[in-house]
Amino acid sequence: MSQTVVRHFRSRPQFQALLQRHPVATTRHFALHHLPLPAAGSGPAAGPHTLFCGHDGLWLDAMVPKRWARRAVRRNLIRRQIHAVGAQALAHSSDAWLLRLRAAWDKTDYPSASSVALKRAVRTELLELLARQTP
Repeated sequence: MSQTVVRHFRSRPQFQALLQRHPVATTRHFALHHLPLPAAGSGPAAGPHTLFCGHDGLWLDAMVPKRWARRAVRRNLIRRQIHAVGAQALAHSSDAWLLRLRAAWDKTDYPSASSVALKRAVRTELLELLARQTP
């Protein structure tokens, strides 16, 4: 059984290329951006596709701004969930994907920055978001 290689963005232009595109799916807390990439060997790529040249496979990254998750513990929890759920759900894809946090999680519902309940809620919403995708 082969493991899909997940690549993370390395430059600001890569993030900007995805943020310029409208989200393909949204939930209360997350937005999913998608950039279809041409298959390897399908000719010269132009535009934002050149930012992802040289590597086949899944490009996946997370954007978790301090504005929506003030504590590093909470940002890291959300980012880890995005990478785990995204890599599993998008394993078949060879495109670029960006999962962006777009609203804060209520501190009254999840007072602990790193709790099992928050982890479960983030994972559930991410699965719902990825089920809605329509690239």
